[in-house]
Amino acid sequence: MYQTEKELLDKAKKAEGKTFGEIDRGKRIQNGKAKGQLGQIIEESYFGYEINSNSEADFSDLGIELKVTPVKKNKNGTLSAKERLVLNIINYHNEALVSFESSSFWRKNEKTLILFYHWIPKLARADYKVIKAYLHTFSEEDLEIIKQDWEVIVGKIRNGQAHELSEADTNYLAASTKGANKKSLRTQPYNDIPAMQRAYSLKQSYMTALVRKEITQEDLVRFSTTDELKNKSLFQLLADRFSPYKDLTLEVISKKTGLKINYKSKSFLQEFISGLLGIKGTKLSQIEEFEKANIDVKTIRLEPHGAPEEHMSFKNVDFTGWAKEDWDDSWLKNHFEETKFLFVIFHYKERKKDNPERKLYFSGITLWNMPKNRIECELKDFWMDVKTLINRGIELEAVQQKNRVIVKNNLPKPGYNGICHIRPKARDGKDKTALPDGRLITKQAFWLDRTYIANIINKTMYGIKK
Repeated sequence: MYQTEKELLDKAKKAEGKTFGEIDRGKRIQNGKAKGQLGQIIEESYFGYEINSNSEADFSDLGIELKVTPVKKNKNGTLSAKERLVLNIINYHNEALVSFESSSFWRKNEKTLILFYHWIPKLARADYKVIKAYLHTFSEEDLEIIKQDWEVIVGKIRNGQAHELSEADTNYLAASTKGANKKSLRTQPYNDIPAMQRAYSLKQSYMTALVRKEITQEDLVRFSTTDELKNKSLFQLLADRFSPYKDLTLEVISKKTGLKINYKSKSFLQEFISGLLGIKGTKLSQIEEFEKANIDVKTIRLEPHGAPEEHMSFKNVDFTGWAKEDWDDSWLKNHFEETKFLFVIFHYKERKKDNPERKLYFSGITLWNMPKNRIECELKDFWMDVKTLINRGIELEAVQQKNRVIVKNNLPKPGYNGICHIRPKARDGKDKTALPDGRLITKQAFWLDRTYIANIINKTMYGIKK
């Protein structure tokens, strides 16, 4: 039907600025709940071909797959992808027998025509507008990382571990769950345990980076090259960048690199990290590999006894949202399933009380994601317990403590399950948020226990099991 890529892209570009109602002309848009409906409208009403489940690309003569995906506007005015881009279902039996070049992923998704549309809450689907048509091909650097991701996914399948696949296993390409519910299971080779049906997908973070580059024209900076990625993983390259500075004080590192030390700046250590990666002056949010792989950088300062003095904080708790959400849709589950954490670790050799002017030494880095069994056991139990407390009504008790009154609550405290807890994260006691029953509570956040962080570091950096 379309003879050249240019002819197809020209047709796609003409959809920019049009609503789905205009494209559909009232044929099917009335059914607002039909999943995948917007993609079907583009396929049938706009490009004029019938929907199929072929293993080849949609525009097979050109080797181009068609995808329609939403973009949302954030509270700060920026744009991001609303969701991951789901590609094709993984046939565990077939995929275990092929190479990357002959895989179903590559045969179907080597080139993808992506139509981005603006998703707006409560707006009728007919009024969603196509904002960008873009022919996506993987850059050489991205392709090397995609290949590594594919090998990780297929490696697990070949080891009989398809039931243990997790989105956090990989960087850009993920094996995301795809099915109506947890009963959407498939058989796998090399193991009798049924595995959740999964599809190849480009992570939401990867899609957000595309939105930033292609729609808002933001500049992202790379620290890795194609040649480097052909021989080493992303983490190995990170380790190479940081290794020359191991066991050196910040002052010595500063002299070697010319990076300035500013202990008073809250963002100092993160700026320091960019400098060590060789991209001085770059914010961590501008590092392309971090953005696409959804790598969250956390700096950790270890005390002489080997544990951080403080617990690790995350976002503030939305109690009303927690009370209403399901586990599978919860921020807690999705964040730890989809996020990799780069721990950049420093340590003190002396206690503060022994030497107030003690120096901070660089220890090293480790890349970590929460194991699936932790997510589905301790983290899920924690989420359910907190939801029960919220729905019953959190207990608040005013207690006189010296010259002030503090308000205690019965939310999980440090040591509750050895992993996580909830505690205040607010400017002061007057900085409050609402509970579902209308009462106010000092703003609280989710935290990982400092002992859990210490165990992660001991295990991943030093091989010590506790």
